[in-house]
Amino acid sequence: MHGLINRAIERFVRDTYGRDTWGQLVARADIDFTEFESMLTYEDEVTEQVLEAAGTVLGKPREEVLEDIGTYLVSHPKVEALRRLLRFGGVDFTEFLHSLDDLPGRARLAVANLDMPDLELREHGSLSFSLICRSPKVGFGHVLIGLLRAMADDYGALVMLDHKGSKEGTEIIEVRLLAMEHTSGRRFELSAGAA
Repeated sequence: MHGLINRAIERFVRDTYGRDTWGQLVARADIDFTEFESMLTYEDEVTEQVLEAAGTVLGKPREEVLEDIGTYLVSHPKVEALRRLLRFGGVDFTEFLHSLDDLPGRARLAVANLDMPDLELREHGSLSFSLICRSPKVGFGHVLIGLLRAMADDYGALVMLDHKGSKEGTEIIEVRLLAMEHTSGRRFELSAGAA
């Protein structure tokens, strides 16, 4: 597993629950280091150990931990760059959804060996979608639910999200758009330094 993914898990735990909790998690996972290096590659088993330990230490099911990580990646001030990158996907939540097909390719342009799942959006009407997530590593769909929930809030949209399960490396997320402009959303400026 790419170090960026492991580092995201680490930062989520440290930024949300503190260094002591991260220390407990490292001890529980029985790994022989305390920090992940972003540009290294780790055995998949290490990531599984860390996620299992996170569920135990945080007292949450794995799926909930993964959703929380997805939300963190978009909403926490320390990872503002990812939010900005995703907001370039469209002027509203629907355009953003349609940009998700291209997300794995754009991620690989930035980090060539980043193993991202393939995403496919299927539209079932103007307010109903399915997001198909294909990856040999089950669970990324739950990260996407957290990310989509946070992005909907960011755009001011009201959505219902439902993970429909996984089968043979494919996870399906049902997306129902209830209101395009439920709230005003978060302010977004094209330039990072704009006031």
